[in-house]
Amino acid sequence: MDYGMTLALLGAGLAAFVAGIGSAIGIGIAARSATGVLSEKPERYGQMFIMVVLPGTQGLYGFLAAFLVMLKMNFFGAGGTVQISVQLGWQILAACLPVAFAGLMSAIHQGKVCSGGILMAAKRPEMAFKAGVIYAVMVELYAMLGLVVTMFIVLKGINWPTPA
Repeated sequence: MDYGMTLALLGAGLAAFVAGIGSAIGIGIAARSATGVLSEKPERYGQMFIMVVLPGTQGLYGFLAAFLVMLKMNFFGAGGTVQISVQLGWQILAACLPVAFAGLMSAIHQGKVCSGGILMAAKRPEMAFKAGVIYAVMVELYAMLGLVVTMFIVLKGINWPTPA
């Protein structure tokens, strides 16, 4: 069994799945608030939609990190994947953790912030962007930082072997 490859793919999978789980939870939190508001004020759909989908970006960041790792492994290449030692596998797995856990936590908290913004916009629609979206974007920053750290490690911190 190729333990290095297993560890590397586990890291890529964690990046996508853990951040994706956070996005699903965050979207669910925001969507519950939006459906309540929209049942009485359907004309506010556009304002609500933006705040419901914002927590979904963390899942995209995790997917991007996983895809980047698989590209570096030549996972999609015709020549076969690169040889991944156990040590390199651990490095790749560790490199995927910032985007995975920053995505998980920030998506959940962004969903809560968006939920509050949705409830506020129900009574004060002029504040939807000023407070609802802007506050949610502040939380987004930490998901972006997790992605940037993962990308720096994957692109510059790991000595990748060349494809065979």
